[in-house]
Amino acid sequence: MNKKSKIYVAGHNGMVGSAVWRALEGNGYTNLIGRSSKELDLRNQQDVQDFFKSEKPAVVIDAAARVGGILANDQYPYPFLMENLQIQNNLIDTSLQEEVEKFVFLGSSCIYPRLAEQPLKEEYLLTGSLEPTNQWYAIAKITGVKACEAIRKQHKKGFVSLMPTNLYGPYDNFDLKTSHVLPAMLRKFHEAKLNGNTPVKLWGSGKPLREFLHVDDLARAVVFSVENELSETLYNVGTGTDLAIRDLAELIQKITGHQGTIEWDSEKPDGTPRKLMDVSKMKEEGWSASITLEKGIESTYEWFLKNQKSYKSVKI
Repeated sequence: MNKKSKIYVAGHNGMVGSAVWRALEGNGYTNLIGRSSKELDLRNQQDVQDFFKSEKPAVVIDAAARVGGILANDQYPYPFLMENLQIQNNLIDTSLQEEVEKFVFLGSSCIYPRLAEQPLKEEYLLTGSLEPTNQWYAIAKITGVKACEAIRKQHKKGFVSLMPTNLYGPYDNFDLKTSHVLPAMLRKFHEAKLNGNTPVKLWGSGKPLREFLHVDDLARAVVFSVENELSETLYNVGTGTDLAIRDLAELIQKITGHQGTIEWDSEKPDGTPRKLMDVSKMKEEGWSASITLEKGIESTYEWFLKNQKSYKSVKI
């Protein structure tokens, strides 16, 4: 890939998109373009087509999506389905029509059946029922995966789908009502430390196992997929290792310096016992994650400390 090739990063202001932008710049790419949602409404087909005709990107990376937690998915199923379909369909179809050389579609491990065997393999797609709480988002992402697969099969284009595991890192969401488990824990332990090392209350038993990937590692995987001819259309992206939520809590407690107690509310649900990705296909292609969980959380905590004024402090 020519370092001067024009690369459009859709969703470049988000956690994933901004990480991809940094990774591309770090690899010497000098012709990156991005548009905010105010500048370009990706739900509008005509606007997307006009943008592509004007800018003529050689590579498109789709890191744009309507995202949210369980509550948001459950309360607003229609926009989570329809808006994600609109965004990705406009980007995928216009990329095909405008002869884009490479397209990278980013999704989520939620595309796999809720009761699939562990670790999750790419071939498990569409072999069982989805998790009901986020099925609307998952169905949209599955459609994107299949659209890229169809283009690859019929038109022999370099369209590829990357499905990351649980992500964390700079520009994550630390809002306690809507954030995911790792950033929520990081903020809880930090604020409990400031409040005199008060106890930190966490949901469940702490026994479920989860896998976490630093967003900069995902960004490296995206650059890798741009620079190499991948043999298949769908790849899991993760570390291939997991840990108990209880161990994650103790690690974050150590990193933040909180010296109080941890209280587990066993009356709250644990969720899925385990959710681990099989990442052997990406390893076979030549890519693997490099940021350890401890180092990744340490750097994320440093970022949080510098940017926490963006979040309203609450007493734990």
